[in-house]
Amino acid sequence: MTTRTYLSLGLIAGLLLGGGALGLWRLHSLHGAHGDDGIRHSAVTGDYAGSADCRECHERFYGLWSTSRHGLALQPVALELVQQALSAQPEPLALGGARFRVDLDRQQVVEEQDGRSVAYPMLHAMGGKDVLFFLTPLERGRLQVLPLAYDVRRREWVATTDIMVRHFGDRSDTALDWRDPMLTFNTSCYHCHVSQVDKNYEPQTDSYRTTWSEPGITCEACHGPGKEHIRACRAAPEGTVPADLRTIRWGDLSYGQRNDACAPCHAKLRPVAPAFMPGARFFDHYDLVCLEDPDFHADGRDLGENYTLTGWLMNPCARSGMLDCTHCHTPSGRFRQQDQANTACLPCHASRVLHPADHSRHPVTPKAPTCISCHLPMTEFSRLRRSDHSFRPPVPQASVQFGSPNACVLCHTDRTNEWAAAKVTEWRPKSAWRERVLQQGALVEAARKANWQALPEMLAHLQAEASEPVVVTSLVRLLQRCPDRTRWPALRACARHSSPLVRGAALAALADDLGSEASVGLLLAGLSDEVRLVRVRAAASLAAYPREAIRAEERAALEKAEGELLASFAAQPDDWSAYYNRGNYYESRGEAERALADYAQASRLRPDVVPPWVNAAILHARLGDLPQAESALRRALKAEPANAPANFNLGLLMAEKRDVVAAETALRMALRADPTMASAVHSLGILLAGDGRLPEALSFCRQACRLAPAEAKYAQTLAFYLEQAGDHAGAAQALRDAGVR
Repeated sequence: MTTRTYLSLGLIAGLLLGGGALGLWRLHSLHGAHGDDGIRHSAVTGDYAGSADCRECHERFYGLWSTSRHGLALQPVALELVQQALSAQPEPLALGGARFRVDLDRQQVVEEQDGRSVAYPMLHAMGGKDVLFFLTPLERGRLQVLPLAYDVRRREWVATTDIMVRHFGDRSDTALDWRDPMLTFNTSCYHCHVSQVDKNYEPQTDSYRTTWSEPGITCEACHGPGKEHIRACRAAPEGTVPADLRTIRWGDLSYGQRNDACAPCHAKLRPVAPAFMPGARFFDHYDLVCLEDPDFHADGRDLGENYTLTGWLMNPCARSGMLDCTHCHTPSGRFRQQDQANTACLPCHASRVLHPADHSRHPVTPKAPTCISCHLPMTEFSRLRRSDHSFRPPVPQASVQFGSPNACVLCHTDRTNEWAAAKVTEWRPKSAWRERVLQQGALVEAARKANWQALPEMLAHLQAEASEPVVVTSLVRLLQRCPDRTRWPALRACARHSSPLVRGAALAALADDLGSEASVGLLLAGLSDEVRLVRVRAAASLAAYPREAIRAEERAALEKAEGELLASFAAQPDDWSAYYNRGNYYESRGEAERALADYAQASRLRPDVVPPWVNAAILHARLGDLPQAESALRRALKAEPANAPANFNLGLLMAEKRDVVAAETALRMALRADPTMASAVHSLGILLAGDGRLPEALSFCRQACRLAPAEAKYAQTLAFYLEQAGDHAGAAQALRDAGVR
């Protein structure tokens, strides 16, 4: 469940803040407890045999796997690794007021600060294709990524958190503290680096007793438990193959099932259910982050750490249903066409592969671009290289418009995006691809900026048959911030979309339209959808809907989907957002004590995160406990002084206490943080009018109407104060402009 909108205290003129859903940055969500290395490595138990037992019959594949990036996704830091892969650190690196140096002889990282030194053992190495990250045990069973990492290609030591800083256009992040839970292996990394893992997290003590069977992505991670397979093969007469191999054979999987099997480790996702097994549907277990997230450029190219799946679902070859990951990659993750990259596009694109100069406009030379260099351009974030799996052709005009990368200037490093755009336009004056990418990117960018002048084009795009599900999903999620009610028919149409990703997003959006019989009908139908993601989104959106208004047969479907929804929250018991989202659910259900308990647990896990404090404050205020509400808002502002929702709600609370100066200060702080927050502008206008500053109040009321022209109460407020100012004609015009009679 994504985070709900922030709710205002509602203490001035019944105001309601319609904020957008909070974008969560998340890797995939491990670590262990005790033993020499701080981890309990379980013996292989249950139905799992262990990769070593596969070697007996699959020696060649075992050799390929054990030396692959899948097999070495996590490995012990041993002398052999140190000698073969690492070089000495010339000098310590400064990070967060301390200096860190690597002691390779002792296999540890030493922190020096204020005359004291602490040594952290380097127990495990993670990754290694581009960067090796190292893990050390900390308190309460946490396995933490160390502050120094090793760039394999450049053969140099780097500060881990410095290289992870994201840059989002006009704003940038600051580096995390290396002890932050985002860099805790148990919490963020384990799912894709060890196999058959049991997190064993204890919420009461915020501690782990994690176990796993093997490091790395093992044979059984992709083929399922192997004991029965081995037993069947050993029992078969010599030289024969059992009719039932009792294993997951990838040759028996469909294209979609193979892609879904790879996706959990190659997607920016949100868990919906645990225990994914190859052959299952991705959207029965996960939701997918799309272009609503600033980790993507508006046109869909990678900006932050996005893995692969979002771009892959924008790929026309993948969308055809006739391409899967194993066409280009071996099960161990290697690229099949290493020496002949263009053959990856055969047999479907033979005419272009066989006549590359005609297609690419580049002469055939040893340095000529390949299909991959143009259609899967490689970019880098956090020193990790990734290929754009959308397979779209270069669109340098999108680079000019959105700041995204393109293959042309990645190769022609001495040229500009404008040069590349002119050259491509010269070669192909008309390009449906180019127009489509530019149109989609412009709509996403407008929605990100809450520029609703483009709303008619956005709504048309939602309903166009040829629109890409990833772009439609992105717009649906971004439109949750739009106050214009004309969006509802298009969002309802998306609830019937063929893609479960779109259906889930649309049903999540319909939570704000429970007054419509049409929307409620779609939500009730969504409870019986074949895909779990859609069912849990429908259940979450119906949380505030009165149960007595639901027929008995529909109530049974609701109860079943609610069970799945509550299980989805439990899938990440060490993630603050799971408690925050469940708190939102309980709050919508009217279960205030449960909601407050979940908000409190979210804040215990991450006291520096604002939303749980804000929503707890809202609920305390509704319960009449204004001191607790103010305390929660003060805690929120201690964590993030410029946070717009926290300042907005504090402004409302201070107005309720008749502290006009404090209320005005807080509301103006909210507007400095978010000048588009119409509710804060409106509130400030009301506050100033009550303080006798009518001309200034009118200015803010007009601004609120401009920001949210479809919000009738803003026009009514403006008209009221224009009447007070004696401008009867202006008051009538304000109402007419808003369609208010």
